[in-house]
Amino acid sequence: MLQGAIGSFLLVVLTVPRSVPAENLMCACDDHVHPCDHATCWGKVCFVSKTRENGKATQRKGCLSDNIPEYCLTEPMEEYAMSCCSSNMCNENTSVLLKGQEQPEEPASLTNLLLMILVPLLALLVLITLSFWKLAQHRRKRLLIRHDDLGDADNMLKASMVGDSTLEDLLNEDCTTGSGSGLPFLVQRTVARQITLVECVGKGRYGEVWRGVWHGENVAVKIFSSRDEQSWFRETEIYNTVLLRHDNILGFIASDMTSRNSSTQLWLITHYHENGSLYDYLQRTVLDTPTCLRLACSIICGLLHLHVEIFGTQGKPAIAHRDLKSRNILVKNNLECCIADLGLAVMHSQGSDYLDIGNNPRVGTKRYMAPEVLDEQIRTDCFESYKQTDIWAYGLVLWEITRRTVVNGIVEDYRPPFFDMVPSDPSFEDMKKVVCTDQQTPSVPNRLYSDSVPRCKHKNPFMSCATKMHSHLW
Repeated sequence: MLQGAIGSFLLVVLTVPRSVPAENLMCACDDHVHPCDHATCWGKVCFVSKTRENGKATQRKGCLSDNIPEYCLTEPMEEYAMSCCSSNMCNENTSVLLKGQEQPEEPASLTNLLLMILVPLLALLVLITLSFWKLAQHRRKRLLIRHDDLGDADNMLKASMVGDSTLEDLLNEDCTTGSGSGLPFLVQRTVARQITLVECVGKGRYGEVWRGVWHGENVAVKIFSSRDEQSWFRETEIYNTVLLRHDNILGFIASDMTSRNSSTQLWLITHYHENGSLYDYLQRTVLDTPTCLRLACSIICGLLHLHVEIFGTQGKPAIAHRDLKSRNILVKNNLECCIADLGLAVMHSQGSDYLDIGNNPRVGTKRYMAPEVLDEQIRTDCFESYKQTDIWAYGLVLWEITRRTVVNGIVEDYRPPFFDMVPSDPSFEDMKKVVCTDQQTPSVPNRLYSDSVPRCKHKNPFMSCATKMHSHLW
C-alpha cells in the first residue's frame, strides 16, 4: 500500500509539465523521467531517488520545478530514499542509499592503483641497488686486502720509482734479487696505472685481452670479468711464486685492481706476443719439421719447469697447470712457446706435503680432459694425478702441431682434437662417451708413421718419434 502511494506520488511529480525558465539548472536524467532530452533536463533542483519494489531497487535521476520541496528533506526509508542538490549536473555522479543499505566500496582509481603498485616496487629497487652497492664496496675492500696480502714487507721496501726504466730493466733488476717472480708490488701498481689500452686482441668467458702500451713498450693486459675473480687472484698468486720465471712460461709483469668507468676491473699484465695463441698460429701457418720441433720442445720445457719442485730458501713448489690447451699457449717471435693462464693451477710442496688446490669454481676445458677426470676417478688428493692430466693434454696439443707439419709434401687443415667424434662445443657426457666408454683417441695421419712396415724408411726421425710419443702419452 505504501509502495503504491510513493510510486503514484513520484509519477505525478515527475510528469507535471513545467516551463524552462532561464535561471533553471541543468540536471542529469534518465529516460524514465519526463521531460529528458539527451540525458539532461532543466529545473530548479536536481534529484536522485531510489525505490524498492518486489525486492528490486531502482534508481532515478531528474529535475524538479520547486526550489527545495518537502520530499527532498525526508529521511531514507527501506522502500524509498531521495536526495536533492542545486548546482548544474550535481546529480550526475550521485547515488542514494535505502535505509539499512551499506555504502558500496568505491573502485580504486587508476592513479591510486598505480601508486599502490609502483611505490613498493621503487622501494624494492632502491633496496636492491643499495645491497649491490654495499656488496661491491665490501668486495672491493676484500680484494684490496687480499692483493696486499700477496706481498710482504721486504717486497714493499725494495719497491722503487719507475721513472724512465724499461720493463726489461725492471725485470732484470728483480731477477738479480733471486726472487724470479714478478715485480715488487708497489712497482706493479705504478706500472698498471701508467698503461694505455690500445686495442682488444681477444675475448673469452674469463674476460678480455688488450694490447697496452707502457712507456712505448707493448704489454698484454688481461681484464678479468667480475665473476672470474678467483682466477685473477689465483694467477696473481701463482705468478708471484718465487723462481717461477722461465723462458717458456708467460712473463708476468704486474697485477692490479683498477677502477674504470665507475666499475672495478681486475688486471693481469704480462709480456705481449703478437703471434697470439698456438691455436690461432696453427690455423694460419703451415709448419716445417724444425718449427714443429721447436714448438713441441718449448712447451714440454715449460711444463717440466712447472711440474718440478725447486728446493732451497728461494725454492719453488711443484705446479700442475690443469687447463693446458693450444689456446692457453702463446707463440713468441723466436717461434718458441710459452704457457699461459694459470688460473686453475695447483701447487704442491714435498716438505709440508700440502696440496694447494685454490678456491676456484671454474673447471678445465672438456675437450682436453683426461679419462680419469671425465669418469671422475681422479685422485684429487694426489699431486701426481694432476701432473698426469697435463701430460694427456700435452699429447693432444702435440697432435695439433704434428697435423699442421708438412711431411712428404702433405699437410692437413687445422682441426681441434676429436673434431670428427664430438660436436664443436662438446658436453661432459659427449667427451666421456668418446674417451672413456669408446676409448677413442685422435687418429694420427698415416704419413707420420715410421718404418715399422718393411721396405719403408721414414725420412723424418722426429716425426717418427712424435708418432711414438702419442701412443705413450695416451
